[in-house]
Amino acid sequence: MVSLIYGGYRYINYKNSINYKLKEIGYTEEEITIITDKLNSNNVNILLDKEYNDQIALIVQEKYFIENKLDVYVNYRNENKDYTLKEVVSIVNANANKEFYTDIKETDTSKENLMLVNKFNYLEKDFEFDDLVPISLKYAYSGHRIREEVLENFIDMWHAANKIDLTLIVNSSHRDYDFQEELYTGYTNTHGKAEADSFSARPGHSEHQTGLALDLSAYGSSIDDFGVTEEYIWIKDNAHLYGFILRYPENKTNITGYEFEPWHYRYVGKDVAKKIYDLDITFDEYYELFIK
Repeated sequence: MVSLIYGGYRYINYKNSINYKLKEIGYTEEEITIITDKLNSNNVNILLDKEYNDQIALIVQEKYFIENKLDVYVNYRNENKDYTLKEVVSIVNANANKEFYTDIKETDTSKENLMLVNKFNYLEKDFEFDDLVPISLKYAYSGHRIREEVLENFIDMWHAANKIDLTLIVNSSHRDYDFQEELYTGYTNTHGKAEADSFSARPGHSEHQTGLALDLSAYGSSIDDFGVTEEYIWIKDNAHLYGFILRYPENKTNITGYEFEPWHYRYVGKDVAKKIYDLDITFDEYYELFIK
């Protein structure tokens, strides 16, 4: 009798268990193991009120999965079947699942070299660091300024490239709000707003206003040709050693909002630049994962 009662308790407890309930919904033993290992109990309980979804166990195994974004991943995946799960996670992590230039927030400038300026984060019109310094004509065309720390590290990178007969030159550096507004207006008048948005930042949304971004080319060559130069081949795998990242990489438009720009380098400091390079992610993703 005692053993029957004990067995009854065990059966009742099993039927009340998370594993049993997930199995009843349709999850396999393997999926249940993954889900209960990756999600906290609150999120597991939320799943109990929903229909079986064969994407859940796959999503939570993605390298850069963020638990509180689970529903957003699932919804975005349902609406964008052509994206891989890796792409879905990357896009959502960068908040790029929303339409660009919507849900805009003011940039947290207290992050200094790690501030995020993009199509969802803007700088006030009068924002400018007070340590901008001119860039010598040895390293740039005339009239350029950048943050002092950025310049020091760019000069180190310039000399490293120069030692192997590569010539880097700054084409664009700090641009204030008014300059960017004039530039963007010219592009929209010529190309239309939609096309202009694919390659030019709206005023307040340009990294160049931070004094942390440089557009580079090979000396004597057009910026548009930089992606096929020996200088680019070298810098894309060495910039991180000097604190710079390729800000708008190839095939990342759905995250950054910009077409591939082999010439645009952003200073974030050596430690963070190495991490971004090693992880092979965009700064937008890194900010959400490790800074925000």
